[in-house]
This record gives sequence, structure tokens and C-alpha cells, in this order.
Amino acid sequence: MKINMYKILLLLSITAFISCSEDDEINDKSILDTATPELSELDQWIRQEYVNPYNIEVIYEWSEYEFSIERYLYPATKENVQPALEVVKHIWIDSYTEVGGEDFVKNIAPRQLALSGGFNTNPEGTITLGFAEGGKKIVLFNVDFIDYSSRENIQRFLNTIQHEYTHILNQTKPFNEQAFGEITPTSYNPNWYEETDSAANEEGFVTAYASSSIIEDFAEMVATFLKYDNDGWNDFIDNISNPQARQDIRAKESMMAEYFNQAFGIDVYELQAIVQEHTDEVI
Repeated sequence: MKINMYKILLLLSITAFISCSEDDEINDKSILDTATPELSELDQWIRQEYVNPYNIEVIYEWSEYEFSIERYLYPATKENVQPALEVVKHIWIDSYTEVGGEDFVKNIAPRQLALSGGFNTNPEGTITLGFAEGGKKIVLFNVDFIDYSSRENIQRFLNTIQHEYTHILNQTKPFNEQAFGEITPTSYNPNWYEETDSAANEEGFVTAYASSSIIEDFAEMVATFLKYDNDGWNDFIDNISNPQARQDIRAKESMMAEYFNQAFGIDVYELQAIVQEHTDEVI
């Protein structure tokens, strides 16, 4: 009986082997599409301007893994992608490259830029223009609503990436949060959205959002500073009526300039001038 059982098992094994061999011959082609996808003109441009020189991937097609499904968001209209990226490159990347050197952004940059067409509206009525994730990705919203003839509109859009890039710089080389926070220690407010920018100015903050936390205060200082030329920046501070608030913002400006110089060897006033020059060229 054992011998017969052995013969049966051996016969089944041979049959299974022959069947598998026949299947292998029949199914010798992969069911996966391994062909190299064709790149559109936009994809080729992105590869040339972002991927190859800076190793920055641009995500503009919709993915549920890149954007919150709890918000009413949608992909940027394709014809709006390249104009937005051209502005981002010239005002942000080219400016830092000119001041910090050819490899500055190559070494310190998000590895992904994700673009959304619409606005990201929050329950309390505020609008998130962008955010950074772990220093690796920056998400930008309202790409479909950039008015390239309006300096104010372009500045608002670029303010987002200047702000988020500052977070990435801070994650690379931290600033002195304790010393910076001691300038206006009692005025930070998690409910910043209940206050206007002008009211926040009188308390020593460049925007209301700057009063939300120390790290956001620093990032808003950089983004707001780069929004103006030097004369405009001085006028902005001079128009604040509270002398102590003016003094506090100047103290934060001094710490900001010292941070850029010591951490990265960058003259933030030179950076400001070049950002404005590049903004003029875009307009």
C-alpha cells in the first residue's frame, strides 16, 4: 500500500511539474506594462528645469495620497502648471542660487512640489495657501487663480513658498527659538485668525499668522521681508504706530539676518534685492 501511495504521489508531482512547465511556456510575458511611458511637453520641461538640475519631483496630476480627501480640492489645470512653476523657479530658486551659489538649492530643497488648482479652505474660514511636510515636500494651492499681471497676487503666491522654504532651512540648521521667542514672549496666540494683520503689527508681528507660534513667526518674518524691497520694508515698519512693536520687529529682523549669515553665508538684504529684481522681471 505504501509503495502504491508513493507511486501515486510521484505521478502527481510529475504531472504538476509538466503542467507548470507548460504554463510557463504559455505565460512567458508579464501582465504588467513595462514600457517606458511617453513624456508630454510639460513633463519634459519639468524634467529639464526641476528634476535633472535640482532633483525636485513635481506632482500636478491628482492623487488621493498627495492631497486631503476631506477638503474640496482638485488638480491644477494643466495649462496653468508651467506658468506657476516658471514663477516659482525664477523668484525662489534662481534668487537663492544667485546669492547662495549654484549648489545651494540642489543641497537644500524639498524633493517634491505638489500643485493643487483650488483653494484649501479651513473650517474657521482661513485659507491654507501651502504647507511643508517634513522638509521633503511643499504643497501649493490655488494655482488656477494666479494673476500674473498683479504684483500683489504673485507676491501672495510666492509668500507661501518663501515661508515653507524657511521651515526647510530651519530644519536643516535650526535658529535660536528661545532667544527669538523672548522678543515678544507673551503675545503668541493660537487663535491668531481672530486678529487682523494690522492689529498684530501693533504687537510686534509682521502678520497675524506670525503670532501663532515662534517657528511661524520666524518664517513669516522671512517671507514678509522678501515681499518688499528695502524702502518698502522700512515704510512697512515706520507705519506701525507702536514704538515698542517697531523695535520688536527690528530685533527679529536682526536675528533673521544673523541666522542667514551664520548658518548659510547669505546676506539676506542682498537676497531681498534679487527677489525683487526677479519679481519685476516676472511682472
